[in-house]
Amino acid sequence: MHDTVARPDEDSALIDRSRTTPEAFAEIFDRHAEAVHRYLARRAGGSVADDLTSETFLVAFGQRTKYDLTRTDARPWLYGIATNLLRRHRRVEVRQYRAMARTGVDPVADGDADRVVARVAASAASRRLALALARMPAGERDVLLLIAWEELGYGQVAEALGIPVGTVRSRLHSARRRLRASLADLDPVHLTETD
Repeated sequence: MHDTVARPDEDSALIDRSRTTPEAFAEIFDRHAEAVHRYLARRAGGSVADDLTSETFLVAFGQRTKYDLTRTDARPWLYGIATNLLRRHRRVEVRQYRAMARTGVDPVADGDADRVVARVAASAASRRLALALARMPAGERDVLLLIAWEELGYGQVAEALGIPVGTVRSRLHSARRRLRASLADLDPVHLTETD
């Protein structure tokens, strides 16, 4: 027997339910807002992430009747919306990477201790990584960060960005090649944190 109806705990079931009971969409927010916010904060900074996270879920709520209910996981859809909104803020994002390249400080680091450890253990790598990200074409950066930070698979990234899987693979390959070239002379032994 083939079950074509989504399980009640799947995102698609909640989105379907929210079409008649809008309050049900709150569960989608509860499940995914923190991850979407973290992704946006790393890309554009905390204050922009607050606004873009809210906007992401407002757009998603407004488009919930168009959601493809065969997609049980809403994360690629939400990351796609967030990435599209982020494109409006590209200049801010590039400025942030350049500032990180100058200072070596990751704006998402948790607390003073983490900032100090990150600064001591990998400031050179952080600066060079940030500069490489700032110089990277936007499409490559989008693919790389969705895979590296949000741990999406190729298919999910393709869905999120509305591009073919082959394009995801190509952009990821190019992004990795650029990063290797930018960071080739760094000594990985000195980048390892010790406990």
